[in-house]
Amino acid sequence: MATREGALIFVRIRKRRATRSLLSFYLRIQTYLKCLGSGAGACSRASLVCVLAVGCSFTADCKAQDSAPKKNDSSKQINVNWLYGSYVPKEVPLRSLNGRERLQLYIRQTYTTPGIYAKTLLFTSYDQITNSKPEWGDGAEGFAKRLGTRQAQFIMQNSVSSLGNGLVGWEPRYDRCHCDGFWRRSRHALIRNFVTYDRTERALRPQLMPYIGAFSAAAISSTWEPGRPRWEVRGYQAAIAQIFVGAAGNWIGEFGREIGGLLHRSNH
Repeated sequence: MATREGALIFVRIRKRRATRSLLSFYLRIQTYLKCLGSGAGACSRASLVCVLAVGCSFTADCKAQDSAPKKNDSSKQINVNWLYGSYVPKEVPLRSLNGRERLQLYIRQTYTTPGIYAKTLLFTSYDQITNSKPEWGDGAEGFAKRLGTRQAQFIMQNSVSSLGNGLVGWEPRYDRCHCDGFWRRSRHALIRNFVTYDRTERALRPQLMPYIGAFSAAAISSTWEPGRPRWEVRGYQAAIAQIFVGAAGNWIGEFGREIGGLLHRSNH
């Protein structure tokens, strides 16, 4: 009897959380639409990022599995490297993430790990050295504007990609190859830049979400860039760049242990 009452209480709590997430998502959308109608560009951009983030949370609540995996198993499934992002180690069996794990992964790879901030500084430094968007100048103010733009782009890209993968149930992580040999592992890293898995972790699906995320982030950020560049051109350029960035990230993730070992040996 006590077990049944406890289960009913758990179900009620989950329903209340889902309702609150839905209400919050609705209110953010309303704010975003009002901002668009008023023509307030900065407001609309900030609201859009909030919509994406809350949408990821709502997707997590709606798609959470009834039976949560063990904590130890969950910690092995969620790995985020500061350089090449989320991955599944070779020795860990690949399984589909539930909604709570997807939300945890999104937060870690977007906000709480140093990787995204290191990437922001790297890209911003390149923009500053090459004097990208010269209208912003080459001083501290120009650097701050480039830094804010890059950070906003990466957050929007991760938000769109995570939300999209969560909605369709596709795999957001890179799985290291269960094979040996340099060329076979390199081939796996390259192919996984263009395909991913569905909920079965076996059937292949096109790896669309990182490219949609890159396109969306660049298109939105073009609205506050000097000279008002064409959003579709900026989006297209970012999607093409994602091909090379994604392939390089997968390759480094595949050989991360070997690279780390070589660097460790060279320091001794």
